[in-house]
Amino acid sequence: MTLSKVLNLAGLTLVSTLVLAACAPASDPKSTGSDDDATKLVKVGVMTMTESDEARWEAIEKQVEANGVDVDIEFTQFTDYSQPNQGVADGEIDINAFQHHSFLNNWNTENKADLVAILDTYLSPIRLYSGTKDGKNKYTSVDQIPENGTIAIPNDPTNGSRALYVLQSAGLIELSVSGDTFATVADIKSNPKNLKISELDASQTPSSLPDVDAAIVNNSYAVPANLDYKNPLFVEKKDENSAQWINIIAAPKNWKEKSNADAVQAILDAYHTDAVKKVIEQTSDGLDLPVW
Repeated sequence: MTLSKVLNLAGLTLVSTLVLAACAPASDPKSTGSDDDATKLVKVGVMTMTESDEARWEAIEKQVEANGVDVDIEFTQFTDYSQPNQGVADGEIDINAFQHHSFLNNWNTENKADLVAILDTYLSPIRLYSGTKDGKNKYTSVDQIPENGTIAIPNDPTNGSRALYVLQSAGLIELSVSGDTFATVADIKSNPKNLKISELDASQTPSSLPDVDAAIVNNSYAVPANLDYKNPLFVEKKDENSAQWINIIAAPKNWKEKSNADAVQAILDAYHTDAVKKVIEQTSDGLDLPVW
């Protein structure tokens, strides 16, 4: 078994056309030539894979082989975040691996769907970075952030809520909501240092650092901005408030009734192993933290 067939699909029309032309739903034995082939084939939807993604899937495939299970994995790459879940719902792919719990829950609500998370995989914790002066960090610890200081956070509802929970974990504020409830600035019930929360477009948070005391910056923007993500003021912790941001593998609600359910299970069993954990930690350079 090798890191097999990958389709690079760019948009809604292209996705629908190429996937449907290339493969019938995985539950249909005719799509792979025989009943036996259908039980072995698992079609996995992913976003455009990074080197780290490729390395972890190669490790998963090797682990499946080491476990003595015969599985064929076919990857479909998407560039539109709305498509991998629709592909699972339509039966064009069997499972997908690209999102966290919160994204799936919102997608299900908006699309009146019932896809389920069948495996927790990793958390990509976001970080609180010190503001800068003359290119150097102003502070080395959260405690040094001054009274009446300014902290920049993303202004979109999802990342803004996540950032506020991180500030709470860091001991800077206290919220009146918890768990998977979205938080807003209006939900701050305690702000001992009278901090000003400046809401900016997520892409602008790195460039705001010379003008603020600290900023929550998503990893997707921190890395290109060459921020020192190994030495931030604070790293998001795994707790009840960050559980919604844990990445998952998603599938149809009835996935265990499919003819290839054993093959899917073999992938899940292979994922939660020390070998795959090591690959994730090494290839993501600590940005992704396995949660098992």
